[in-house]
Amino acid sequence: MKPSPSPSENLAPLLAIGAHPDDIEFGAGGVVIAEALQGRPVHFVLGSRGESGTNGTPEQREEEARAAAALMGGSLEFIELGGDANIENTRAGARKIAAVIRRLRPSIVFAPTVEENQHPDHAAIGRMTRDATRLARYGGLAELKDFPRHAIDRLFYYPIGADAAPRDRQPIIYPLSDDVVARWQEVMQAHASQMGTRNYVDYQVARARLIGQRAGVAHALELFPNDPLVVADLGRIDGSSRHF
Repeated sequence: MKPSPSPSENLAPLLAIGAHPDDIEFGAGGVVIAEALQGRPVHFVLGSRGESGTNGTPEQREEEARAAAALMGGSLEFIELGGDANIENTRAGARKIAAVIRRLRPSIVFAPTVEENQHPDHAAIGRMTRDATRLARYGGLAELKDFPRHAIDRLFYYPIGADAAPRDRQPIIYPLSDDVVARWQEVMQAHASQMGTRNYVDYQVARARLIGQRAGVAHALELFPNDPLVVADLGRIDGSSRHF
C-alpha cells in the first residue's frame, strides 16, 4: 500500500539518488516516506541493478526496487553509470544526473555521503550528484540543452550505514513517527534477497533508535547538508539534540 499523501500539500519534488537497489531505502527510506505522507512527490534514480551483489540477480533486485518504490509512494528509473562495483565519478555521469534534475525540477536532492570508508559506488555517485546539481544550473551547457536550466534548493547526503556518516560536519536530525517506522520496515523487507547477507532491517532500525535518542525521540535519521542552512527565524527550528 502506498503512503496516502495529504491533499492540502503542494510541495516541490524530492529526488533521491542511489548507486544500488536498496541504498535509498536503507539509508533514507524513513525520511522519504515521511515526506511522501506530507504530499511531496518523490522520485528515485538508481545507477545499477546490483549486478555484482553476492545475493540476488539483477532482475530480482530490480523487481524488489520497484516494489519498494511503490510502497514509498514514489516513481523509479535506472540510468546507466557503469554497473554495480564499476560506478566512477565522471563528468559524463554527472551530466546524466543533471539531465534528470532538469527534467524533474526537484527542490530537494538526496545522495549517498561521499565518505571513503564505504562501498566505492556510494561515494562516487554522491560526488557525481553534487556536481550534477551545479551543472543543472548552467544555461549554456550544450549537452543539457534539451531541458531548461534548474537550480535546486537543497542537497542532502544520507549515510547508508553508521560508518558512512561524516565526522566533520553536523547533521540535521529528522524524527520518525511510529507509523513511518513501521512502513519503513515494510519497505526494507521488500529487498528480501539482501537479507541473506545481513539483517539490514534490524540494523537500520537500531541505528535510527540511537540517532533518535540524541534528539529525545524514539527513532530518527541523519541527513547532512552539502551547504550551510540559512535560518531567518530561530523560532522555526524544531529543537536541538542536546538534552542534558
